[in-house]
Amino acid sequence: MFVFRTVTCLLFVAALLLTGSGSPAFAKASKYAGIVVDAKTGNVLYSENPDNLRYPASLTKMMTLYLVFEALESGRITLNTRVPVSKNAAAEPPSKLGLRPGSTITVEQGILGLVTRSANDAATALGEFIGGSEGRFAQLMTAKARALGMTRTTYRNANGLPNTAQMTTARDQARLGIALRKHFPQYYHYFSTRSFKFGKQVIGNHNRLLGVVKGVDGIKTGYTQAAGFNLVTSAQADGRSIVGVVLGAPSGGWRNAQMTKLVKAYLPKASRGRGNGEEVVAKAEPAPAPEVEEDTQAAAAAYAPEESEDNAASAALAPAGHGVVLPQTGPLPDSRYQSQPDLANATLSPDGTAGVRQKASDDENSGIQPLAAPIPAASVGTNDQDIDTLTTASTPKGWVVQVGVSPDAKMAMDLLDAAKAKGGKVLRSAKPITVAVASGSGKLYRARFAGFEGQTDAVNACKVLKRRGVSCWASAQ
Repeated sequence: MFVFRTVTCLLFVAALLLTGSGSPAFAKASKYAGIVVDAKTGNVLYSENPDNLRYPASLTKMMTLYLVFEALESGRITLNTRVPVSKNAAAEPPSKLGLRPGSTITVEQGILGLVTRSANDAATALGEFIGGSEGRFAQLMTAKARALGMTRTTYRNANGLPNTAQMTTARDQARLGIALRKHFPQYYHYFSTRSFKFGKQVIGNHNRLLGVVKGVDGIKTGYTQAAGFNLVTSAQADGRSIVGVVLGAPSGGWRNAQMTKLVKAYLPKASRGRGNGEEVVAKAEPAPAPEVEEDTQAAAAAYAPEESEDNAASAALAPAGHGVVLPQTGPLPDSRYQSQPDLANATLSPDGTAGVRQKASDDENSGIQPLAAPIPAASVGTNDQDIDTLTTASTPKGWVVQVGVSPDAKMAMDLLDAAKAKGGKVLRSAKPITVAVASGSGKLYRARFAGFEGQTDAVNACKVLKRRGVSCWASAQ
């Protein structure tokens, strides 16, 4: 009996060692997935299981914030707009701000609550306010994901609490991280918030890498029992820029140590070129049916508070790099300037594609006006002599406003003419240009206005254009 127990004990210890978080056995059996992308070129610098389906947990709030920032930029809401808190929002489990039913918070308080404490009640309140209901807001989130090329991501709520149908991949989260920084430079600074005061509370950020790892400026943490520990990180230094993703880590310490290693290893290898992230990771193949690793009951019960294990001991790291060579690049499908259905009235078919429906009755209570439809490729007379066709390399530095992209140079010029006719004096001194970029065996032509004095002028011009029905975005070139 003694020998039997001794052998059993030794086998148990050996099993623990073989399945430890730094061992090959762990790497094969774990939920870990990761990717590091050069944010300027879209080149994949590192990847491991980048297209495997995983639960996003509170990384979901990145898309919630994307739609909030979009509503802010279009002028439909302001940072001081009051957001009502429903019984449903107030009842969400932690992490939360502790909002009471019938109370209100400002949009800015909601943003800060999401990026620091990852507050589930604030996320639901924002989703219900912008979408009319959380379910409809989730439809908008998924439609936006498709528009951004996130082909394997499906959303079911605004906060990331467990839902077995809510899935994503490391590659999709990298695309979203790059899109947030590229599309909303005027709001991106919120992701760097170290703490904020809410009532009598001083709320710190769950992201432990801020202020610790050189170059890190956000973005978002996430945790549920079913998902494991997740993190999307943006880092910029010495003219280089990357976005890294870690999904399914076994502990907060392991996750933070792995991301630290990835940033230190791959930020020095990123390009110092002039790209701004528009050529981003190529689309993944169509998603297979989700292979859920936990049963439905376990996932539905996994309401563990966000970051409850952040002080867990750091384990050995999986080797970065892993010999993967994925020089995939491709244009980022972008509903902010491509002609698409009005996503404010979008529904999803079973295959995840967006369609258009009539406004639901709850739209009337949302307090939000539908998104203005983007301008079509207009058949307006083109003043060819006033429009320069440039390459990316020859485009002058400075802030630009992009109003469209087309595979045809004439259509790109038509977009510029139509936008200039609607823009009036805000574009009077701007220079219309088309920028030709390679796309497979052909070219794409970006319709842009250049010559703005700075970010404020470009952003303000874009706001005016959007109020007049012209879809656009402002960016530093």
